[in-house]
Amino acid sequence: MSDGRSALRADRNRAREREVTDLVALGEVMLRFDPGEGRIRTARTFQVWEGGGEYNVVRGLRRCFGLRTAVVTSLADNQVGRLAEDLILQGGVDTSLIRWVPADGIGRTTRNGLNFVERGFGIRGALGVSDRAGTAVSQLRKGDVDWDALFSSGPRWFHTGGIFAGLSDTTVDVADEAMAAARRHGVTVSYDPNYRPSLWQGRGGAERAREVDLRLARHADVVVGALGLAGPYPGALRIAADEVHGALASVAGLLPQAAVLATTLREVLSAGINDWSSAAWSARTGFVRGPEMSGVPVLDRIGSGDGFAAGVIYGLLKVGVDESAPESPDRPLAHLDAAALQRALAYGTAHGALVMTTPGDVSMASLAEVEALIAGGSAAVRR
Repeated sequence: MSDGRSALRADRNRAREREVTDLVALGEVMLRFDPGEGRIRTARTFQVWEGGGEYNVVRGLRRCFGLRTAVVTSLADNQVGRLAEDLILQGGVDTSLIRWVPADGIGRTTRNGLNFVERGFGIRGALGVSDRAGTAVSQLRKGDVDWDALFSSGPRWFHTGGIFAGLSDTTVDVADEAMAAARRHGVTVSYDPNYRPSLWQGRGGAERAREVDLRLARHADVVVGALGLAGPYPGALRIAADEVHGALASVAGLLPQAAVLATTLREVLSAGINDWSSAAWSARTGFVRGPEMSGVPVLDRIGSGDGFAAGVIYGLLKVGVDESAPESPDRPLAHLDAAALQRALAYGTAHGALVMTTPGDVSMASLAEVEALIAGGSAAVRR
């Protein structure tokens, strides 16, 4: 009898372990309205997707890489918010951490964000027109989420970024609060600066965005999009391929606690053709280059950077830590070696490239497709 009970307890414990969330993201989830091959201003029909910089990362980690993920966000509780929820559920991301806010009927006090996006073609670049002021998530404040309770339940990784932080002055504090709590609980933290000029217009512009990014990135173990922190403000420098090493080293000087700095490298030949690569730096490995993919055909580039982040995180979780070495609570990726970091970059580069081959913000790639591309089975990958 006792053996049977012990076996039952063991089965229950294994089931609980399987239910633990691998990664949690904090960010806005908007509805994306896509006119397909047409223009926003002449469209008569739109296809609707869900999307958001931080959300896209956990969605990719769930659907492509098979990890258990959740999103912390806030939505106005009306039919538009419930549509966003339904799309999130279709992506397999846990919705239990959504904070629902009563809707007033016309969006006077709170609303849900909308994003109209043209993919671009040839000489015509992609175009985004967001409608997101006063959204429910932009009104989140410190204390609205019990981060200590959330992180004590066992997530391995926490991700947020500059898009969420840029929504309002209060979201900066929420991101700071969340990242600090994650570190207290030994959760690995990643941050993506992801600068959007429209979010900072009238609120200090690029200079203020850089101040916020540096404040928040100092909590991060992993910074993706790290070249966004080079120079006096986001976008101030055009960094040539032979300057990437020095630029990442300069960012490392600003963020001495960061275990990994990673970035995409993109050369836009046209809206439909991009050269695509990546690089990273860590104190243990120094500068590492990722795969180089020349002439990547692009259907829709929106979300490719988030796809890169998802692949890098998966690679770091999968092969980035020497499990035979003791874990460091202050530098959880301190045992990373160059081969493992290169492998993480390969997952990120391949996944980001595949995200560009399908419409919408979110990944439609499979892990088998990512690994085939890394191996050179689907397109030429030059190392």
